Amino acid sequence: MYFLYSVVLCAYLLALFPVVAYQWLRHGKSVGRIQDRIGNLRPDLNPHHTRSIWIHAVSVGEVLAARSLLHSLRRIYPTHRLLLSTVTASGQQVASGLGDSIDGRFYAPFDFSPCVSSALDRVAPDLLILIDTEIWPTLLHVCQRRGVKTVIVNGRMSKQSYCGYRCVRWFMRRVLNNLDRVCAQTKLWGTRFVDLGLPLDRLTVTGSLKFDSVDILPTSTKLYAGDSLLRCFQFVTDRPVLIAASTLRGEEEPVLRAFAKIRYRYPDAVLILAPRHPERFEEAYRIATGHGFKVIRRTELSLSDQCSAEVVVLDTLGELVRLFQVATLVFVGGSLVAAGGHNLLEPAAFGKAIVVGPHMDNFAEITDLFLKHDALRQVDSPSGLETALIELMVDREQCISLGTAARALVDTNKGPGSRCIEIISELIPPESEGYYSDAQTFRALS
Repeated sequence: MYFLYSVVLCAYLLALFPVVAYQWLRHGKSVGRIQDRIGNLRPDLNPHHTRSIWIHAVSVGEVLAARSLLHSLRRIYPTHRLLLSTVTASGQQVASGLGDSIDGRFYAPFDFSPCVSSALDRVAPDLLILIDTEIWPTLLHVCQRRGVKTVIVNGRMSKQSYCGYRCVRWFMRRVLNNLDRVCAQTKLWGTRFVDLGLPLDRLTVTGSLKFDSVDILPTSTKLYAGDSLLRCFQFVTDRPVLIAASTLRGEEEPVLRAFAKIRYRYPDAVLILAPRHPERFEEAYRIATGHGFKVIRRTELSLSDQCSAEVVVLDTLGELVRLFQVATLVFVGGSLVAAGGHNLLEPAAFGKAIVVGPHMDNFAEITDLFLKHDALRQVDSPSGLETALIELMVDREQCISLGTAARALVDTNKGPGSRCIEIISELIPPESEGYYSDAQTFRALS
């Protein structure tokens, strides 16, 4: 059965190779460290084969979600090395900013037995933590054989993934039986794991880690003198600022059309345009320039407060979250096109008014919660987006009301990280006996 899976995976990777090669040659998109992909990890990752915990996060969103666990893991397991893997280069770049929170990072190996076994030899984990929907059959199978505990945290199972997995339910039952625990974000997603074969007693519904991962700064519109990023944006102080966050192809155009109309009423308005993928930075710059705006790249900004640009293209990674505090209004991309949406909790944590499109499948439960509490504006079309952005920029009272409700929801829904830590402590006992003996202590750490 696993042999058949490996054959299918191999065929898939071969079919994908021309696409990856084209993106690499045409756009310079990184494919990661090849040695890591085949399991040949750097010796300095765990030179003495110290006991470790392997955290796997696919990309940027999962790395950010993992942040809420790292502090508690470090406190509970002080002698374990915390090693984090990603699939994407952008995930690696964000992980590089975690500093001492982790002891090392690497690209996840291909899900073939020799690659996985070689990586496990180097990492030497007691526990594998998978963030979100990372179900790698071979990796889980080899971990089970070696006695490595495995847990999915922040688990989600979209309708599309669920339907696909149901086609091979006979195989998924064996795969999910290799998991020790699943901490699902919602009851619906947890039910889907169980329906695919996860034993019910291994499921816990904890909520979304993303609520815990946005504990960054208090709501404020002030620019902090000690923050070099914010000092570069001093020129937007007391000006209307629209942020289009994590946009995909097809989303910049309606945003720019709306922004042109906003500037008729507010000539000093500024747009910060943040494409989701680095390979689209230059494309977004050309699109904005093509609309007749004076455009500057973030990497061209200096610490001087003199800047006459109307549009700033954020051609960096890891800075968007801190910039939300200068926004008047935020559009969260990946939602106007059928991509499932992106994380709306980060601008919500700063108390910002948020607009999303109709495609928020990956954050359906959170979107419904925000809509129910009048903490979000959702539109169903590009023209609807234009209308909403203009209306909210003009109606500052409604803008403030949406942002206040959004911040309140973030504050009242924190705690999933502590529940995940409790589950993890059941799989691997804390190193200091009795030190983390009750739930209250876990919650205090998260």
